Amino acid sequence: MSDIELDPAIIDGLAFGADGLMPAIVQDDESDQVLMLAWMDREALRRTLTEGRVTYWSRSRQEYWRKGDTSGHTQVVRGVATDCDGDTLLVRVIQSGAACHTGTRSCFDGREIL
Repeated sequence: MSDIELDPAIIDGLAFGADGLMPAIVQDDESDQVLMLAWMDREALRRTLTEGRVTYWSRSRQEYWRKGDTSGHTQVVRGVATDCDGDTLLVRVIQSGAACHTGTRSCFDGREIL
């Protein structure tokens, strides 16, 4: 998936929020486990689609971050889909190590409320 040429119309046709962001649900491509939710703007999505590693926009730090650059827990892109409204992404990845900043495989591990 890396180093592909991307038609800008693909990204332009999506429905980003008023803040320019879109939620990205991240799912393990092998187990189907939901790993995390993060945010992407147009540039983060472009980088994700063309570089083969997932890039997000940090709302708290106001900067791009590529999963695994500091932790070593990388996410290699296997596929990206939109929902029926084009306002949410599903990013399927090969996850190396923990996806959650707390050290768990998934941000949802052990956090059931029902």
